[in-house]
Amino acid sequence: MQFIKTRFNYLFNSTKGLILVAIAMVGIVTAVWGMLSGPMAEMGVREIVVKALGMKIVQAEREGRIVILYHSIAMAIIAIETYMVTGLIKMKAFFKTAINATITFGYILTMVFGMGFAYFGRNWAFHGLYITGLSLIFFAGLMLIVALWPWDKEYFITDKEYAHTKSGLDLERTAFFATAVTTVISSLFGAVPGSYYGHGFETFLAENIIRIPEKTVMEFSVIGHLHIMLALIGIMITLIIGRWLNFKGILHKFAMPLMILGTIVLNLGVWGVVTPLEPVAHMVIYVGATPSMFAALLLLIWDWNKLIKDGTSNIQKPTFGQKIGALLRDPLKFGPTWQMLFMNFTTSGIGIFMAIKLDEIFRVWPAREERIELTGHWHVLSAIIATIILLYFGDMNGFKGKLRQWYGWSIIIFSDIAFGAVTVFEMKRLFVTEAAQQPLVNGLMYAIDFGLGMLLVILAAMMIYRLVDLFKNKGRWIEELDHELAQEVDK
Repeated sequence: MQFIKTRFNYLFNSTKGLILVAIAMVGIVTAVWGMLSGPMAEMGVREIVVKALGMKIVQAEREGRIVILYHSIAMAIIAIETYMVTGLIKMKAFFKTAINATITFGYILTMVFGMGFAYFGRNWAFHGLYITGLSLIFFAGLMLIVALWPWDKEYFITDKEYAHTKSGLDLERTAFFATAVTTVISSLFGAVPGSYYGHGFETFLAENIIRIPEKTVMEFSVIGHLHIMLALIGIMITLIIGRWLNFKGILHKFAMPLMILGTIVLNLGVWGVVTPLEPVAHMVIYVGATPSMFAALLLLIWDWNKLIKDGTSNIQKPTFGQKIGALLRDPLKFGPTWQMLFMNFTTSGIGIFMAIKLDEIFRVWPAREERIELTGHWHVLSAIIATIILLYFGDMNGFKGKLRQWYGWSIIIFSDIAFGAVTVFEMKRLFVTEAAQQPLVNGLMYAIDFGLGMLLVILAAMMIYRLVDLFKNKGRWIEELDHELAQEVDK
């Protein structure tokens, strides 16, 4: 009994344990439901998985299943980011415990019963528990807002290395607060249309209605919800990485106000999509995205400069090659900001190019091609955020030496192969005709499947490593738990 109790305490009462459980659940869902994808269906794997697990798949209900699948995974990712925030940001012990407990129960209910309802029959009690899970996550978000309240003088700072106002208001904490507030508000843009099921609203996928000239307020609301929630998850992981790396100095003082401004304006633009301001809302979105992206760029510049300086501190006049070597020495510190930069080539840059040339190029293509570009854009953005989380979690696990190198570089290289191939696949009509595309498409599919497959192998290896450690009486897990409890006492 003590064996189970101590391990349960680690998994559900420590930051690393909570993140480990959530990553494991996302990994299982991704691996199993990934077997239902198009390429797997072509190889006959889909049918085997459906029959082996007893899934009930009705083609007419595809959109609803996908929406629940995406929400199940997204809620776990939001929970992971929340654990990171409660672990990094100073707050009262009660709030940390209450927030972590509530969001954990919430995302597990959402994932287990949501997937049960969507793929294993229509048990409406499961759907009710799925909604209950989402409601608990919303409530955890409200508690996080209270816990992060930056105007509490207890959290004021005077250190000149960090961005703050003359009165001592911590602007980094304010950025976390602004992101939490706008995330909670923006979640309602999906909840309100969902509340109208049975009253004229039906499930749809955003990419399927892109060329409908007139859209309803509910449709605009869902589309806005999809875009802003992904953007806010990206903003939050940027803030988390900055906090982890101890981002500070002059660039920090510029970055935090920009992040706050960008977050607020970006959300105002998205919220404006469902108002009479819709014609100018997209311009507001572009204006809001720019400061946020520039703040992320400042974090990248600071991080790379620090890695180079730290790695060449014993060299009087380092050469260019020595600077590059220092920059690439630690993949877990270099990787997150590199992935942010790589994101600009695979999602942000592509999205801006598409918006600028929408009528001139993309609306001339067959609708299927534009749909591919949109779905690829959203999936790559989500997956890049997941790789950043995995890189940070590797550092949290204390990976060192060759293990740190292999783990970090494997995630970076394999993910970038897959995401780069997806980007080429999205934009292939710019440089190849439909009649001549098949050899290119075949190669890209191999690259995508290989990159994503290897990522799942790495994730599985890490999970096995942690599972084996969990069964040891004096494993790493007990050290991590003792260390976290000691930190709580110090606070």
